[in-house]
Amino acid sequence: MSTEHVLDDRPRGHTRARIRESATKVPEVTVYFWIIKVLTTGMGETASDFLAHLLGPIPAVGLGGLAFAASLVLQFAVRRYVAWIYWTAIVMVSVFGTMAADVLHVGLGVPYLLSTPLFLVALAAVFALWYATERTLSIHSIRTRRREVFYWAAVLATFALGTAAGDLTATIGLGYAGSVVLFAVAICVPALAHRSGLLGAVAAFWTAYVLTRPLGASLADWMAMSTGRGGLGWGLGPVTLSWTVAIVGFVTYLAVSRRDTERAM
Repeated sequence: MSTEHVLDDRPRGHTRARIRESATKVPEVTVYFWIIKVLTTGMGETASDFLAHLLGPIPAVGLGGLAFAASLVLQFAVRRYVAWIYWTAIVMVSVFGTMAADVLHVGLGVPYLLSTPLFLVALAAVFALWYATERTLSIHSIRTRRREVFYWAAVLATFALGTAAGDLTATIGLGYAGSVVLFAVAICVPALAHRSGLLGAVAAFWTAYVLTRPLGASLADWMAMSTGRGGLGWGLGPVTLSWTVAIVGFVTYLAVSRRDTERAM
């Protein structure tokens, strides 16, 4: 998944007026989208763990929940896609989604073998309700408040599912490095399947979207965790900071260049 045309499922007959009839609330799917998406997943993973160690699990979850709610309020308040607002919301979803998965496992003792399929069922339920209501799951259709609600519900579910799946593979023998390789290979599958005509654009997009979470989280964990745990030992704080700087850099570039805004057909 690298460029906007790979996952663009819009009919080619759309006119300029039809495209502009209402403003989209999400970015175009470009290579920058996937880079920032992976960065936010890793940053959310290490930031969640860092805050839990620094503040304690309960205060961290409370702070994460407030930041998550505030970012979504801001995202829903604007009338069109704004790069820094959208990606701030994604970062907060990443942090809070990680916390939600961790609370289920650490706080309630639910094993990853159970939480992973539970989050998968939750995501499937969101998609089923979304499609039954709107008859589409395309991100190019996010032009109404109701569709935006479905979109962010799906995004939150994908982050929680990806977190649990990444932790599952890391704890059943693959380790962090092995998980990185696994999900790096896995994320190529929907792209290749779409290019060969075996998978539709929407299904390919959401499959890849789910896989970015365990890919980014496994990579960040591998960098941050101690060598005794199979990591590089760089630490949660430094990895969180470095990935945050990278996110800010890419988002600033997009805000200035507008390379991820919808173009007229």
